[in-house]
Amino acid sequence: MTEGGSRDKVLVIVGPTAVGKTDLSLDVAERLGTEIISGDSMLVYRGFDIGTAKPSPAERRGIVHHLIDILEPLEPYDVTLFQQQAGELIHRLNGEGKIPVIAGGTGLYLKALLEGYAFNAQGHDSDFRERLRRLVEERGSEYLYGLLREKDPRAAAEIHPNNVVRVIRALEVAEEGRESISRERAAAGALVYDALVVGLTRPREVLYERINRRVDLMVEAGLLEEVERLLASGVPREAPAMKGIGYKEIAAYLAGETTQEEAIDTLKKNTRHFAKRQLTWFRRMDYIHWIDVEGKTETEILNALFLELEGFFEEKAK
Repeated sequence: MTEGGSRDKVLVIVGPTAVGKTDLSLDVAERLGTEIISGDSMLVYRGFDIGTAKPSPAERRGIVHHLIDILEPLEPYDVTLFQQQAGELIHRLNGEGKIPVIAGGTGLYLKALLEGYAFNAQGHDSDFRERLRRLVEERGSEYLYGLLREKDPRAAAEIHPNNVVRVIRALEVAEEGRESISRERAAAGALVYDALVVGLTRPREVLYERINRRVDLMVEAGLLEEVERLLASGVPREAPAMKGIGYKEIAAYLAGETTQEEAIDTLKKNTRHFAKRQLTWFRRMDYIHWIDVEGKTETEILNALFLELEGFFEEKAK
């Protein structure tokens, strides 16, 4: 909250991977004279650049980016950390007279932040977590993911079955009842922040073409070499960051488990499936203002977003 009890303001740009969030967020932040907070759970890791489509320092246009390159590959990261760190940044930037821009595609993180999920301050149940780890060893990650789908289908839709760390965290939340959000309140638009949440969309066939092309460009840019370098530096395949799409497929190829062509095809397929899961997740967030960006110029997209922005905060001021 800002002084006087008013709520902090934030602009959030969401959408599936490869839809065009990064470029638009840069354009918006540039026009607003503000800073960007990453809402992507993979961009926090140092050295994981090409496979995450992380904007390079040059591509950031001198705009300050937060929650990028803040952790080493073996360090854990979860929704509670994001919620805390992003919340502090939003409050500080509002205090400086800036409306921060959050750009990202990790639905659970953004939903928890905007809707004010409350988590138990007592921390994790180590015994429960250890039981889950033993289940993974005995019955595999797919079995554990099946448990999550039964207990919390919404969380499961956002998490890849092989991301054991996040599956365990989500099961902890479901088991111990740490999520205390009123979904009815959130659906009615009563969010923690004065937040305009804009979702970018394109026809599915166009989005899939963009995904396939992005993967080809990643390979041309040195994705295989990046994964090889990370593994050679001591990052194990079991590390949370190495479980991300783009890394586990190439790591499998480098281990001789598949061919390069098969690995790239699998990467494209997994990314398309991930985009589909993202869309399913975001469609449940009723407060998102959707903009179909297909066929529009950058200027047209930017103007459409600022019309939403002006109308939103004018309405809030009444």
